[in-house]
Amino acid sequence: MNIKIKKQLEKTIKEEGACHLTLIDPDEQTPKESLEMAKEAEKAGSDGIMIGGSGVDQDATRKTCEKLNKKIDIPKIIFPGDTSSINKHADAIFFMSLLNSRSRYWLSMAQAFGSFSVKKAGLEPISVGYLILESSNKTSVEFYGDANIIPRDKHKITAAFCLAAQYMGMDYAYLEGGSGANEPVPNKTIKLIKQQTEIPIIVGGGIRNKETAREKVKAGADVIVTGTIAEEAENTKKKIREIVEGTKSK
Repeated sequence: MNIKIKKQLEKTIKEEGACHLTLIDPDEQTPKESLEMAKEAEKAGSDGIMIGGSGVDQDATRKTCEKLNKKIDIPKIIFPGDTSSINKHADAIFFMSLLNSRSRYWLSMAQAFGSFSVKKAGLEPISVGYLILESSNKTSVEFYGDANIIPRDKHKITAAFCLAAQYMGMDYAYLEGGSGANEPVPNKTIKLIKQQTEIPIIVGGGIRNKETAREKVKAGADVIVTGTIAEEAENTKKKIREIVEGTKSK
């Protein structure tokens, strides 16, 4: 099994303290616009491009991945909204289980349905225990994923899920505030997870400036993901560079 991208991310975390990934949602812009955003993110120092989102159709994801393929040197990782997101025009895929979903489909059935497609496409699978935390606004991923949302003040519940993800052999625990979330994942939650687990922690949602990014890294986040802020910024490169500086500042 190819583990090139996983090793590359781990190397960055070890050498630079944390890494930054830019999330591009094919639903929000054309493949051409996505390529321009990815180029700016690469110039700004982002360590990889995640492609996907909740409710994105198969054609949009494939065309976006195809547009970025061979034109972006940093890793291109599919962030699947469903099995239809799987295609051969990327380097890897976050092979995720939505651990706090009420639906058996998002826990294991989608993974079974998509497994042969991932292998056929030649994608490097990076296993992820995915968790959706409470936000003041209902996010798309909460709706589509039929999630039993973890309250923001129930830090031990989130940590228990992350420890379970480690015990089940997953590569990462992903704490998601949701696209366009008003608040990021609480620092106290991240700190407790870091104390109790050994797998890297990905944190996304609600991170809009370098100060917040740095707070999350200091609390224990190993990977910072930003998406909406890059889409909305007047100067994408400048905004992503700011977040990257917060992520990697010593």
